[in-house]
Amino acid sequence: MAQEHHHVATSLAERSAEAQKATWVSVAVNLVMTVAQLIVGWLAHSQSLVAHGLHSFSDLLSDFLVIYASRQSAHPADKAHPYGHARMETAATLVLGTSLMLIGGGILWESGMRLQHIEVLQVVEFSALWVAIATVISKEGLYRYLIRVAERQRSQLLIANALHTRADAASALVVVVGIGGALLGWSFLDLLAAALMGFMILRMGGMLAWGAIKELIDTGLDETQVEAIRATLLETPGVRGLHQLRTRRMAHQALVDSHVQVDSRISVSEGHRIAESARARVLREHPEVLDVLVHIDPEDDMDPDIFAARLPGRDALLDELKPLLEGLPKPEKVVMHYLNGQVELEVFLSHAFFENGEALKKAEESLAERLKTHAAVRCVSLNCLIAPK
Repeated sequence: MAQEHHHVATSLAERSAEAQKATWVSVAVNLVMTVAQLIVGWLAHSQSLVAHGLHSFSDLLSDFLVIYASRQSAHPADKAHPYGHARMETAATLVLGTSLMLIGGGILWESGMRLQHIEVLQVVEFSALWVAIATVISKEGLYRYLIRVAERQRSQLLIANALHTRADAASALVVVVGIGGALLGWSFLDLLAAALMGFMILRMGGMLAWGAIKELIDTGLDETQVEAIRATLLETPGVRGLHQLRTRRMAHQALVDSHVQVDSRISVSEGHRIAESARARVLREHPEVLDVLVHIDPEDDMDPDIFAARLPGRDALLDELKPLLEGLPKPEKVVMHYLNGQVELEVFLSHAFFENGEALKKAEESLAERLKTHAAVRCVSLNCLIAPK
């Protein structure tokens, strides 16, 4: 167990280190491009380049958010967070998506206001075009690097950051077109490019925020993944059926719980072994699953007519059984089976009390006759414990 925890901790640490390295690369690229776009965009009178510079600045903020979230999510489970800290990534993704929506909406609004007064716009200079082209190339290269790391780690936050960078590259391409059009004499195209970029940023932020919200409200895995997990559980030796299979996402992983049906006559320990076997099988065959909770059922407990909680408990049944066992020795043990809305009792007595099997049979018939008035009890059987050698 200690080795398993050490392996998990090491894996989390390696994952965090790789995520942070990728993010620092993103920080360096975004810092250079932010400064270049803001300065050149201001000097060259390009509203779309300045808007894109502001968006690159938001990339910097999101990069630091990713660094913080990846460090926090790498912490192992503790008493306050028994499932780990992976949802830090989800919370960070929600913050990132919301911030993008605000930035995109602001750019869209500002561009719309300026488009109403295009006659006072200053002429865009050629230097803005070169910076815009350099932005497209650098952002696309950064996206390809980040998406490889994100897919290897199956990190929703890193994927979100990579998609953010791809959107940045696409919007920079729009800026190139807008600046090019402005240089050819259509000055309104620069502002139109800024407005279109604002809409793209707004849409991307909405998609990221909605994805994070769905995870936070425990939206399940897609149907294909759920059916694959169902098949794995049903293939486990000893599992006869299952119901109430539920899933929910937790950052790059998932949590699963299910009720599995087993033979109603097996022991508790054997049922536990089947449950542990089913859990291990899912964890082994589905690496995206963080943990599995398996509940053992002897029958389909979804039927309200056989709900076992309506039946009397062990203590109540033993109290009713005592006067019915008058004339018989004290039971060595009593086994109760709660099945199909009734209880079956197995009473184990000392072998020394009965002369032969016929005496045992008569005692069992007599006890069954006395229990006819008890609707909850289906049947009762008397058993003699084998004498120790």
